[in-house]
Amino acid sequence: MTDTTTTRTPTAVDAIADRYHEAALALSPIGQTYLGIPGHETELDDFSPAGHEAHATLRAGVLRDLDAAEPVDDVDRVTISAMRDRLGLAQETHEAGIDIADLNVIASPLQEMRDVLDLMPTDTDEHWSHIAGRLRAMPAALDQWFESLHAGAERGIVSARRQVEACIQQTVDHTAGDGYFATLVSGARVDGNDLDESVRADLEAAAGEASAAYRAAGERLRDELLAKAPESDGCGREIYPLHSRRFLGAAVDLEETYAWGQEELARITEEMQRVAEQIKPGASVKEAMQALDADPAYQLHGTDALKAWMQEKADEAIAELGGTHFDIPVPVQTIECMIAPTQSGGIYYTGPSEDFSRPGRMWWSVPKGVEQFGTWRELTTVYHEGVPGHHLQVAQTMYRSELLNSWRRMDAWTSGHGEGWALYAERLMDELGYLDDPGSRLGMLDGQSLRAARVVLDIGVHCGFEAPAEVGGGSWTYDKAWQFLNAHADMAEGFLRFELDRYLGWPGQAPSYKIGERLWMQLRQELQQREGDAFDLKAFHRRALDIGGVGLDTLREALLRPTS
Repeated sequence: MTDTTTTRTPTAVDAIADRYHEAALALSPIGQTYLGIPGHETELDDFSPAGHEAHATLRAGVLRDLDAAEPVDDVDRVTISAMRDRLGLAQETHEAGIDIADLNVIASPLQEMRDVLDLMPTDTDEHWSHIAGRLRAMPAALDQWFESLHAGAERGIVSARRQVEACIQQTVDHTAGDGYFATLVSGARVDGNDLDESVRADLEAAAGEASAAYRAAGERLRDELLAKAPESDGCGREIYPLHSRRFLGAAVDLEETYAWGQEELARITEEMQRVAEQIKPGASVKEAMQALDADPAYQLHGTDALKAWMQEKADEAIAELGGTHFDIPVPVQTIECMIAPTQSGGIYYTGPSEDFSRPGRMWWSVPKGVEQFGTWRELTTVYHEGVPGHHLQVAQTMYRSELLNSWRRMDAWTSGHGEGWALYAERLMDELGYLDDPGSRLGMLDGQSLRAARVVLDIGVHCGFEAPAEVGGGSWTYDKAWQFLNAHADMAEGFLRFELDRYLGWPGQAPSYKIGERLWMQLRQELQQREGDAFDLKAFHRRALDIGGVGLDTLREALLRPTS
């Protein structure tokens, strides 16, 4: 297809953004690996208080530069608005001490320094030597993290006991005889062949050092932090708005959103029952799901079959949507579906490198022992992670080098924008008829039910709002949260327990999906009403995605501003 991106002359505002992008990456070897930038593969970020302060000092200087900057066009106006939002919220988070006390079950330094290994290439002995170097950096990085945790504790900021205990268990799991570090070494190959003897010896020694450091970290968490950790899971009504704005890039009325979440969940529940009737007349939703699980037409056996199916559906969506509902540049037409090396469950996306030599990838983390998969449940997830979801969103933004500066293309990610778009993408595929099959539609609604339930649960628990009547009202407790979540999500207990721990330890993130979708849908409807018959859905998608992953208030401001 022909790309219609307009070439734009970089401005002084672009220069500020580009300098910040380069300086922030210089402070983050992990960030460099995520973007596919070579050169610091054996290093990790500085997780100490000094490391956090270095980022804060950098942000403060950039915010001063932006105050003095004059925009020359709408692209500049969006850049200034987006950077003030993202960097300003990061500064508020730093001043509140949230960054130095960062500990949770999914997205704190304990996970980040291990997760980055999944993105490192393994095609040569040299690549494995880089992994060995990064493994050797883990003991020092963990020590730096503990410096920050203790600094946070001195300020009275410590994650909830449940999060500390779960992180301790993660260190036990990773360092077990069949845990992450052991399997990393046993599975190390180059083109199916064993590594060079010296490289393998170095990798084994480095993995041993990293494993010992993780084991020691678990012991330190138990000995040094657990007694200081509060029993309460909720972060509190006072601090929650900061978390919510950080993940949405927008301020929402939390009381109204809490009520809306309950109404939306009730709507989805009713719709699920109607679809269940189509699948098996007279059946409950659970019974309809059981029928789908038992139907061979929806079954896949083994991870090879799962990976092939993911790739087939992702490629099919790209071929059919490109040129009709979306402009999909040629490099973005490639997505690679992968089975993740971890076994924690879940599906996630990682973006391409800037030159697209490493494509965007959809990863499925398959729990140990799981060999059967139901496509009715996961087709909507392929659209969420692939096209028109995250892959189109992230990779297309990366591609727009003639329009957007490096910060806008590679750093400007906001959960409410990104995850909200991915849920919007699922709903769009339903609108376009790709989920007309009752089984696949029930799978989509099941995912929507989970996302709506966690709006209610997350806001309710952390803000201390009254629990819904279905769990007895009154104050939220862990048992009420579990009862509520279990009633509105069809997942194995292990998955769902992890999900609940994630919401309790990462305030504001989980609701950003459904709230983000709501804001995306409201924005589309507002533009449809304004433009009437002139509204063009494909043009809306193109214009919105070309803005990149800014906060949702910035997105709304940009899309509603008259085009010049």
